[in-house]
Amino acid sequence: MKGALFVAGLLLIIAQWWVPTSAGWQENVRPKISAVRMSEHSRIFSGNNTHTDYFKTLLRDGNNILIGARNAVYNISLADLSENQRLEWHSTDADYKMCLVKGKDEDNCQNYIRVLAKMSAGRLLVCGTNSYKPLCREYIIEPGKYKLDKESPGQAVCPYDPKHNSTYAYVDGNLFSATVADFSSMDPIIYKEQLQTEQYDSLSLNAPHFVHSFAHGDFVYFFFRETAVEYINCGKNVFSRVARVCKNDRGGPQQLKNRWTSYLKSRLNCSVPGEFPFYFNEIQSSTDLVQGVYGTKQHFMMYGVFTTPVNSITGSAVCAFSLSDVLDSFEGEFKEQTYMNNNWLPVPGSKVPDPRPGQCANDSRTLPDLTLNFIKSHSLMDEAVRSFYQQPIIVRTSVNYRFTVIAVDPQVKAIDGKTYDVLFIGTDSGKVLKAINAASADTNEKVSPVVIEELYEFGGPGTTTAVRNIKLEDKRLLVITDRQVVSLPLDRCQNALIVTCGECIGLQDPYCAFDKVYKKCRSMREVPTTRWHEFIQNIQTGLHHECPSASNSRKDSGIGFASNAQSGAIGKSIEDAGDTINLSQDDQAPPFGANNDDVRVDERQDGSYTMETVLTAVFAACLAALLTGFLAGYACARRCTKSEDDNLPYPDTEYEYFEQRHNMNARRLGEPKLLPQEEVTYAEPVLIPPNKVIHGSPKATLRHAPMPPMGFTQFQPNGAQDSYYSQQQNIRDHFGTLRSQREHKNDGNNYHHRDGFGTTRSVKKVYL
Repeated sequence: MKGALFVAGLLLIIAQWWVPTSAGWQENVRPKISAVRMSEHSRIFSGNNTHTDYFKTLLRDGNNILIGARNAVYNISLADLSENQRLEWHSTDADYKMCLVKGKDEDNCQNYIRVLAKMSAGRLLVCGTNSYKPLCREYIIEPGKYKLDKESPGQAVCPYDPKHNSTYAYVDGNLFSATVADFSSMDPIIYKEQLQTEQYDSLSLNAPHFVHSFAHGDFVYFFFRETAVEYINCGKNVFSRVARVCKNDRGGPQQLKNRWTSYLKSRLNCSVPGEFPFYFNEIQSSTDLVQGVYGTKQHFMMYGVFTTPVNSITGSAVCAFSLSDVLDSFEGEFKEQTYMNNNWLPVPGSKVPDPRPGQCANDSRTLPDLTLNFIKSHSLMDEAVRSFYQQPIIVRTSVNYRFTVIAVDPQVKAIDGKTYDVLFIGTDSGKVLKAINAASADTNEKVSPVVIEELYEFGGPGTTTAVRNIKLEDKRLLVITDRQVVSLPLDRCQNALIVTCGECIGLQDPYCAFDKVYKKCRSMREVPTTRWHEFIQNIQTGLHHECPSASNSRKDSGIGFASNAQSGAIGKSIEDAGDTINLSQDDQAPPFGANNDDVRVDERQDGSYTMETVLTAVFAACLAALLTGFLAGYACARRCTKSEDDNLPYPDTEYEYFEQRHNMNARRLGEPKLLPQEEVTYAEPVLIPPNKVIHGSPKATLRHAPMPPMGFTQFQPNGAQDSYYSQQQNIRDHFGTLRSQREHKNDGNNYHHRDGFGTTRSVKKVYL
């Protein structure tokens, strides 16, 4: 009974552990399509083939794109990525040699373009690292060439190190930048001409890595990760931040004339909810604001990519944040540390001066000193900005890659009139994921992640490299790596390998729908809205009553799992478990990047299992082992357990009870004194007549010495007692077992006593 209760309790504990884990932590969602890019529709720009360009910065200029690279700015056509024009800018020999003297290698002592901004219709601002001596130039754009107009120092505008994370936004004729202002990267700064954050102040910026910036309304917003100063009493940790400054901030009076008067920052909370939330603390990239309908309401939204630390569990997540939640955080309580080593606590409202710090003023130079001094030491807000859906939209736990960048195509309209944001996510292994939240149009209380595509192998033949930037321009997806710029279509709806209605609907791609007239999958971006009633689409579930499911279609069409080596031609394999379409081609493919109609193989091993299957198998095996062990132990216990009456130590020897009884008085002298009402258990002999048959107990077979006559041994002299014990003779009793016969002399006559009784025990319990 106790064993059964133990097993039941253990199963309950396992069940309680199992359910929250599967409900709270989102599993890796498998892509609907897994393939390399379609070379017949893709365009590639490789720049300089003699060295790595380290592409990163991109600027749209009409039908062209400006791309910052190593010692050059490329002007390429958006239609086919052909090079139109090249602006070359090399470091001077003096700057190059000084960079080498400072200990940098030849590859770093180049001029990497990191700032590109259109100042006006005919003027271009270009800033580069210039061999660790940042420099900016203004060019006049003329037909067929760029004419240098002005040159200025690039300190606090452009980073020194080409690998350093920095960001900028050109707003209303002013350049807002976030970077470092010294060679050693120890002086982080958020800068606008004549204005900057406090220098070497960990309360303002503490070893930040800037990832993005944009302007909206009266403010410019900056996104970065930094060492959390409010967590320093508990150890070192990195938090993600959003900071803002006013566009029209003009600094403060007197000593504060070069300092921001509106700088505030708040934490971004991207975590898996639960009793102990799991945080993705390090933001890697974010999008601009997009406006749309989310959960039946209008919101301004931005998406961010977050990861765990590099020495932690490898994990990445995409979280969405509403601008209204960001504003609420900045309107909330401030956070402060009153004394060294004290906890960081909210500032009482009575201590906040008026006018409230952080607000935009018509002329910030007229603000009172009380407000300016307060914001100088209280730039951190108390309440973190929560994610819009209270959880990440997509979570990836993979040792193979992490998310690096993100772009969004906002509010793509489906046939039923609902709109969805299509996310494009780059990784450090050269992959690009396309995903949506299928529940975003109906609710903001839950997520339904769908990974539509997984495109990979960007970077060059036989190599993969991290995706540095993603942009959506003119209905094309631009993927930027260190060596290449690749232009891709936004969808693969009309691929010849996606044939049936079930396969098309099962993609859950807002771009794709099945044409009932022509019986094929089509891209809705090319179909006029007047014909939308002729198409079938279901984004929420991927199923539709007018067409069979993908699995039934595959059975009807006889699609199998033949590899390319077996088929010798273009093939397709669709896995029943995840409905994953693997677009493939034969092994005799042209060189990578050639214009051909085939698609390379995405080899997925048939014997692979999902994480859910593995965990279920492990749980079932543990449960089976537990039950088997319990049943085996219970059977052995039943077979080997003795009866309570079989616990005598030596059943074949005489039970010397009377000798023990004789010396009982001597033993009692050494026993501890019992307290009143203490329970005592002892054994007492019971005399059994010889003609009485005893059944059941094995103690009935014990044979013991006969008891002398009552009072005989107690009142005889010592000599008599010794004579009695010295004249014992062994005889057999009525039961055929050996017993002792005792002879005594009384008044000269021999006295023979044979009691003829067997003895047994009874256990009594008394209270003293």
